[in-house]
Amino acid sequence: MNLFVITSSLADKKYRIEAQQPPNHRHLHSHRRRHTVLRLRRRQLRFLMASKAFSQLISPSPISNRRPKTTSFCSINRSSLPTASRSPFLSTQLKTNHRSFIANCNSTSSDNETPIELRFPAFPTVIDINQIREILPHRFPFLLVDRVIELNPGVSAVGIKNVTINDNFFPGHFPERPIMPGVLMVEAMAQVGGLVMLQPEVGGSRDNFFFAGIDKVRFRKPVIAGDTLVMRMTLIKLQKRFGIAKMEGKAYVGGEIVCEGEFLMAMGSSE
Repeated sequence: MNLFVITSSLADKKYRIEAQQPPNHRHLHSHRRRHTVLRLRRRQLRFLMASKAFSQLISPSPISNRRPKTTSFCSINRSSLPTASRSPFLSTQLKTNHRSFIANCNSTSSDNETPIELRFPAFPTVIDINQIREILPHRFPFLLVDRVIELNPGVSAVGIKNVTINDNFFPGHFPERPIMPGVLMVEAMAQVGGLVMLQPEVGGSRDNFFFAGIDKVRFRKPVIAGDTLVMRMTLIKLQKRFGIAKMEGKAYVGGEIVCEGEFLMAMGSSE
């Protein structure tokens, strides 16, 4: 009985000692070698995929020589590339250098691509400057609407103001950094609102139409020379009994809001 207890205790002690010892160095080295081989194989696979994509990029297609319309790439002379990049065999230099030879040349468009001056047609003019002068009483230098590209009488309108460096407010606002004054943006939007309400269908008269007030006006971004100010004015409330019209206005440059607010218009009695 005592011999069995001693033998069992010795076996447990040996098991605990072996469990605390580090793994066999030979097994550890083989494990590392296996991981190294797998890592190298993955790297070789990535290199092969990169070299294949790169060779397809710089070599002409056997089916068609036309380039895709979405992206145009510079024509690269393969003889000017390093030897490692032209070699069909795998090279570690390809991974680090192949991106430097890829250049996205949007300026070198294909012959059949539409030129940039013909790619963006102008908005259709609904009301030109001569018609605007017949509707609004404003004149130079305070006529701040060049044309109207959308009009729903008594509902909404979209007007355009082309901001140029020749505008008379730029020399003083500011000489070193010309910026269109915010109050003039508000005035231009109010004039577009006047074009909405001073229509025969609405019954407005320019002799009795006044800019009564503004509210919640915010200036989001500066407007500089060269910008095209696109202004939308929308009627949100009309009280004919009191001759009051409330409008919502937003001004955009390049699709981004630069100014917004609420406008109050007063339509006086003709008597």
